[in-house]
Amino acid sequence: MDFSKIVGWLVFLAGIVIIGWTLLSSYNIFTAKTPVPEFFSLPQESLTQEQTGQSMEEQFQQMIGEQIKGLIPVDTLPQVLNLTIWSMLAFILVFGGSQIAGLGIKLIHPVK
Repeated sequence: MDFSKIVGWLVFLAGIVIIGWTLLSSYNIFTAKTPVPEFFSLPQESLTQEQTGQSMEEQFQQMIGEQIKGLIPVDTLPQVLNLTIWSMLAFILVFGGSQIAGLGIKLIHPVK
């Protein structure tokens, strides 16, 4: 075996490992075995806000906000965004891993 074939096998295996790790991580995230990587999060509201002295408009906006929270859970939007970002990152990793594995195959079997 010559040097280029050994390097080709190492590059090929590196690409396969990247793809395998990405798929395993995605499986664990979507089956809730591991938490979703947190790219977006909601700011924590301070519980010490003084409610007295609010205008009618502010009270009305607060009431509407509480009604919307009853319809849609608070963490829905950040969770959807986090899953979307993870899906894009997983796609990039799988694509990159396939390109790396393709380079390894070209080193193992050079075109003559």
